[in-house]
Amino acid sequence: MRTHFIAIGGAAMHNLALALHNKGYKVTGSDDAIFEPSKSRLDKKGLLPKELGWFPEKITAEIDSIILGMHAKADNPELLKAQELGLKIYSYPEFLYEQSKNKTRVVIGGSHGKTTITSMILHVMHFNNIEVDYMVGAQLEGFDTMVHLTEENDFIVLEGDEYLSSPMDRRPKFHLYHPNIALISGIAWDHINVFPTYENYVEQFELFIQKITNGGILVYNEDDSEVKRVAEAASNPIRKLAYHTPNYSVEDGTTLLETPEGAMPIEVFGAHNLNNLAGAKWICQNMGVDEADFYQAIATFKGASKRLEKIGEGKGKVAFKDFAHSPSKVSATTQAVKSQYPNRTLIACLELHTYSSLNAEFLKEYQGALNAADVAVVFYSPDAVKIKQLEEVTYEQIAQSFQRDDLLIFTNPVDFKEYLFSQNFDNSALLLMSSGNYGGLNFDEVKGLMQ
Repeated sequence: MRTHFIAIGGAAMHNLALALHNKGYKVTGSDDAIFEPSKSRLDKKGLLPKELGWFPEKITAEIDSIILGMHAKADNPELLKAQELGLKIYSYPEFLYEQSKNKTRVVIGGSHGKTTITSMILHVMHFNNIEVDYMVGAQLEGFDTMVHLTEENDFIVLEGDEYLSSPMDRRPKFHLYHPNIALISGIAWDHINVFPTYENYVEQFELFIQKITNGGILVYNEDDSEVKRVAEAASNPIRKLAYHTPNYSVEDGTTLLETPEGAMPIEVFGAHNLNNLAGAKWICQNMGVDEADFYQAIATFKGASKRLEKIGEGKGKVAFKDFAHSPSKVSATTQAVKSQYPNRTLIACLELHTYSSLNAEFLKEYQGALNAADVAVVFYSPDAVKIKQLEEVTYEQIAQSFQRDDLLIFTNPVDFKEYLFSQNFDNSALLLMSSGNYGGLNFDEVKGLMQ
């Protein structure tokens, strides 16, 4: 099979390209910008385009399928040539479905927790020597790529994103997978540039449930009232399994999970991660892993990359970074770190980086999100607002939204870094929450602050 990627350099796209190359496909691709680590990883396999840009002459009738990335525009010259030749053009999720039509598809959806739950499932499968295909949104320890595709594996585990499929296909990605087994972890309004109202956003999850195959399974988080309502209202012929946060305790900075065999120490912490663990357990049991084997495996799970990832620790001090950016995730992550280290000063730093978080109207959703922190800091770049062509948000709007009189707000990366590096971190926990990097912060240097 000959497959060409339009916009091969993206995190998801280059991983799919590597997976198809490993499967024996002939893979080519183009992009106008490719950054690390995509660049090195593609180069290592001989898949890095010789030059950047779009080259319609690369598109010929011999190509079996075109995979179109979100980065490509509708007027992309290579796309126009492919349309002219009548080639089969897939969005990323369409192609994954095509690859998994004859497998049992397990799809993990939700506004937050998707990557962690998918990672937990894959960790348990790997620990128990059960081979599965997968697509996950983070690089996992022990796994070479974020996408793995075979002909022989019975199961495929897919992280089900609710964002759009491609510039040509405005359907949410997770609507295209038609799961046999599905999970919804939580519903909290996000992606407001695509889903302008809360009701419109919730509707995407209602439609996701309708896409479950007849006789399939829905695993849902009953601790989330919206998830519970949507799941219980669904009338299609599926089996429903509810989960909730299990009992646990924290002793001297170690989380102990209650199991049928007694309290078991685990590496992850925070109520939201224990809730994720309960969802992963139901999924694994429906994939043939018994309860005892699940607990043995999950005890060694250290977390997905950038999901409450410990980046430095010294005597009486610790630093974490987390991908959290939505209000509900920011609140849950901040509370998790405070619960784990109740006697330490928690310094929580949030970068407003996404379309939603930089929207003046949406900012109100952040009220109380940093309340668990002893010191609350918000960073945002006015340049990012301009690049995203959004209306300018003001210092006053941010201060009003979080409802904290002592909130520290930075708009200059240099000022933020100077503040951070001037702090005394003795008996403290530092939490850096962002889907960006605070205008160029080197996290290795932050690690040095914990020495």
